[in-house]
Amino acid sequence: MNLLLDWALSNKIEFAGTVFGLIYVWFSVRQSLNTWPAGIITSLLYCSVYFGAKFYANMGLQLYYLIISVYGWWSWKNGSKTDNGAEELSVSRTTLTLWIRLFVINLILTGLMYYLLGLHTDSPIPFGDAFTTSLSIIATWMLTRKKLEHWLIWIFVDLISISLYLYRGLYFTTFLFLVYTVMAVIGYYEWQKVPEKVRC
Repeated sequence: MNLLLDWALSNKIEFAGTVFGLIYVWFSVRQSLNTWPAGIITSLLYCSVYFGAKFYANMGLQLYYLIISVYGWWSWKNGSKTDNGAEELSVSRTTLTLWIRLFVINLILTGLMYYLLGLHTDSPIPFGDAFTTSLSIIATWMLTRKKLEHWLIWIFVDLISISLYLYRGLYFTTFLFLVYTVMAVIGYYEWQKVPEKVRC
């Protein structure tokens, strides 16, 4: 217990980021608007954590999270436009066309970030950093649109990230991503219980 307390005290920012990250994923499973302010705080804290660990793409991802959280907040609050006016944004499935677009975007983003990280930084795991960052960008956008399958992407990303964070000694973050994995599974099943619509 003392060892855990000592670790928390010497890694305050990572510990705080872990706490807010757990709050964030809890709210997202419940489709609460509080998802987004919790996400903003988590991202601010993890900018510092990832910079210290030399996960530069993941640090940049936190800046993206700040921006996309504002959009997600607005999107969930204002719903979607229909022929009958605005309605609450509901959970929907991802179309094949959108999957193809997202796949191409992921290839481009991963390749670009891998190139930049390998050439211009001292990142110890440039491909892993680039790949998980690219998929995280896509999954977060899908969350802003309440796409059911974003949870499946998170499960995949979280499992890969666990090994990366263990390698870099980010133990609170490793724990956070273990919980994220479990919560993503729960989120996927919980979101299937609500009425779905197919949109592009």
